[in-house]
Amino acid sequence: MLKVLKAAGLAVSALTLATAGGAMAEDLQRAPESVVYFINGTLGDKSFFDSAERGIQRINAEMGIETKTVEGGYDPTRWEAALFDIAESGDYDTIVAGTFTMVPLIEKIAVEFPEIRFVVFDGTVDYAVCGCENVYSILFRQNEGAFVAGALSARLTTAGVEDIAEGSKLGVVGAMPIPVIDDFLVGYEAGAKSIIPEIEVLKQYSNSFADPAVGKEIGKAMYDQGASIVFQVAGASGQGTIEAAVEAGRYVIGVDSDQALLFEESRPETAERIFTSVLKQVDNSVVYAFEQLQKGELKLGSAESLGLKEGAIAIAVNKYTDAVVPADVMEEIKVIEAKIIDGSIDVPTTL
Repeated sequence: MLKVLKAAGLAVSALTLATAGGAMAEDLQRAPESVVYFINGTLGDKSFFDSAERGIQRINAEMGIETKTVEGGYDPTRWEAALFDIAESGDYDTIVAGTFTMVPLIEKIAVEFPEIRFVVFDGTVDYAVCGCENVYSILFRQNEGAFVAGALSARLTTAGVEDIAEGSKLGVVGAMPIPVIDDFLVGYEAGAKSIIPEIEVLKQYSNSFADPAVGKEIGKAMYDQGASIVFQVAGASGQGTIEAAVEAGRYVIGVDSDQALLFEESRPETAERIFTSVLKQVDNSVVYAFEQLQKGELKLGSAESLGLKEGAIAIAVNKYTDAVVPADVMEEIKVIEAKIIDGSIDVPTTL
């Protein structure tokens, strides 16, 4: 509205600003009609981008909202102009984008287009700096999923499972010592020690999201030191950790997406070594945001942390899980998940 007033060459008094601002705040809670999902990359990543796309497809099919997906490619110098053009077109009342790399652009463009709503996943704008009353940021309680994976890993060291030695160590490979990665590490170790307080959890960073060779080297060292299961939270570096698990005849836990499915057809022997993954279910998070928006209850102007309770975090359960995890162990894990949801278990966090 402010943009329209200025474009029309009208004088904007303090009273006009206040009136326009109030109307705009009310207008931001209107039901969504047209949504665009901007990807700072392309579809086909089998992770965040594809998961968010599933959420976009669901809000189209289940809520009747008009949607469009724009693939921005991997050249970051082109993202700002592309996002600006989308906002300036006036064709969409809501823009969805994700990951921390988009946050600076959202902070800039959201201020220029206060009449458009922005939904950001896996990152948050700095509300103290930009205001951004038209932005809803989705964060994830990844520590909860990591806690469940840690508890499962520790219990498997006592379950007599083939290739998981009784009393063996566990390992975690993190990409870099940053808060979101450390949140995984802290959760995983806490979950493991909630089952076996004295269990040893080896931890090391690859110091890169894109160095499979280093990820493999670290994973191999951990298996050589007696770890039966290693949790990789290292992006593409973690692909090397997965290779190390296959070569060692041990197990690895994936992250973000169900990584066993990445290898199911091309390398089934690799898929068999990934008995679960800690999932960030971006699709459910996107749907959750639009459900809240349709009810006029979306917490615009703030960040919200979503976890097990909201269906945004989970561990993968598939045929590979069934082949490794005894049924009684899985029942125990379900109880742990329920206790996290109802608050009986307080999971430590770095955030």
